[in-house]
Amino acid sequence: MTIERARRPGPSVRTRVVEHAGDSEIEREDRLVTEEPLEIRVRVGGLEPRRAWVTMRTPGHDFELAAGWLVNEGLASPSTLGQVAYCTDDDLDPEQEFNVVTVTLTGAADLPHRHVAASAGSSACGVCGKDSVAEALQIVSATPWSGVRPGADVVRRLPDALRERQVVFERTGGVHAAALADADGTMLVVREDVGRHNAVDKVVGARVLGGDPPAAACLVLSGRVGFELVQKAAASGIGSIVAVGAPTSLAARLAREAGIELWGFTSPGRTVNYC
Repeated sequence: MTIERARRPGPSVRTRVVEHAGDSEIEREDRLVTEEPLEIRVRVGGLEPRRAWVTMRTPGHDFELAAGWLVNEGLASPSTLGQVAYCTDDDLDPEQEFNVVTVTLTGAADLPHRHVAASAGSSACGVCGKDSVAEALQIVSATPWSGVRPGADVVRRLPDALRERQVVFERTGGVHAAALADADGTMLVVREDVGRHNAVDKVVGARVLGGDPPAAACLVLSGRVGFELVQKAAASGIGSIVAVGAPTSLAARLAREAGIELWGFTSPGRTVNYC
């Protein structure tokens, strides 16, 4: 794999603000989470790379995001991921530098209609580009998790363990976080991003590019659970989802159908099991 090098800008940027509190005004420096587009291109065989997706993301771990997205979308398996690199085409303008990633696949791949040319999504959307409701509800499932899953006592500890590792959130208050964890609560990988679905793609991509299987006992989320996050968990063979917030009705339904144990409203003193 190509090693990811330093990029511009980082996950947060400095800004000047005026804070109003009561009758006082305080001018100070603050930090904002960075949001920039990332274009993912796919090269198959000796063909020219094709645009597969454009998403708004927080710069950092871009190769993991691209790899995780391809696996979670069912467009590639971990074994077919080859080189992952920033695009260095001469016609890129400065705004595109470090914002275009090309993934070379070693096996055959057929990008569906929704993944060509104009496909794009916001940092809030994990299913943009789907052509129908039925297509959006499809679950691309890996082998269901057959290992041990965390019990309620471990589940209640996971959000605090995640929060302790949310470095960008501590600086900006503007990002989501996702983590993969073992059944005993050991954190395997933690990633942050302005997009909830991007954070999940990054943790899966981190495992895949590190040579590990994407499946894990638990996916921990810093917010609510939408159905697209359950889809991603199913695609990676994850056993359970633990969230600080609530699941949607469709998320709960898809979790049951995929055999994923779903926990919401999780805090040290309480959690709710939806399966």
